Amino acid sequence: MLFDSTCPQLLPAQSILYSADNQAIQYTGRIDFTNPKKPRLISAGAYFQVKFSGSDCELMLEGQSQNNNRNYLSFAIDGQYQKRIKLVKDQTKYQIARNLKDADHTLLACKASEAQIGYIDFLGINCEKILPFENNRKRKIEFIGDSITCGTGLDSSEVSCASGEWYDQQNAYLAYGPTVARELNADWLLSAVSGIGVSRNWNGPGPTLPEVYFNAYLNADSTSSWDAKNFTPDLISICLGTNDFSDGDGKQARAALDQDTFVSSYVNFVKRIRNRYPNAQICCLTSPAISSEKGAKLADYLSKVIRHFQEVENDKKIHMFVFPHNYNHGCTGHPDKEEHEKLAKELLPFFKKVMDWE
Repeated sequence: MLFDSTCPQLLPAQSILYSADNQAIQYTGRIDFTNPKKPRLISAGAYFQVKFSGSDCELMLEGQSQNNNRNYLSFAIDGQYQKRIKLVKDQTKYQIARNLKDADHTLLACKASEAQIGYIDFLGINCEKILPFENNRKRKIEFIGDSITCGTGLDSSEVSCASGEWYDQQNAYLAYGPTVARELNADWLLSAVSGIGVSRNWNGPGPTLPEVYFNAYLNADSTSSWDAKNFTPDLISICLGTNDFSDGDGKQARAALDQDTFVSSYVNFVKRIRNRYPNAQICCLTSPAISSEKGAKLADYLSKVIRHFQEVENDKKIHMFVFPHNYNHGCTGHPDKEEHEKLAKELLPFFKKVMDWE
């Protein structure tokens, strides 16, 4: 039985608060461990997993919002997605489950909102007992992208598209990346920012993703760098270009996208990624959310990127995927939940072929 996290209840007397630095808790994604007793989930899709005994579970969380925004956390129990909860200011205790079968359970808690909205500090888990978590996922995939990769606009189950803020429908756990990763039994990492591009952003010049990617917090502050040792992907998926081709908000003049600038920026970005991960397969995807005309141009530009690596860099581990359809039935023209599931199904055979995965 799930329980309303906004209405704290007393847990059974035998429950114990296990601190966030307990070795039985497994972390994945862009997470700041400067304070090991209060690890900070930074990016969309960052998650932790724990195995616990008993019928009840409570998480201790602090939402560190930017500009009075709201953070969201999604969670799954025993491999089944449950819901997304909104973190309330000044609230710390969140009842995740109550009156489950008195047995061993697994919990995956995933940051649903992206880094520019704020961060989530995890203080610990209150339950009867936690057990060593055995992760049977041997594969790792990194998904680099923009709002589509973040899962923006896909979840209107609690806040309709016509109300709230643009991030209130964001749910990274249900986005195409984590969805296809779970199908492939792989751990995932999202390095994505809404409105961002390769050579320019949705409504301005930058900072672009190549300028923030190597920073742990996915911003222009380079004082906290992202350590590549934290997550070494077997496969890297890049889905960028939507915002480069965007017309912006129409309030200021925006020149047509310059092909040479885009291609050179993309090539240089991939070269830097290749330098960090020499053994990874890198897949460059078109956008599933722009018009057929712009989509054709993006595909043409990406083909030039692929050709450069094959002919100049002699790198045969760079691949290209073209989405066969446009998906924009979610909020603000983004793919909705069902469309993200379709994106995952389209990518699944492609990734399997590239990686020779069953």
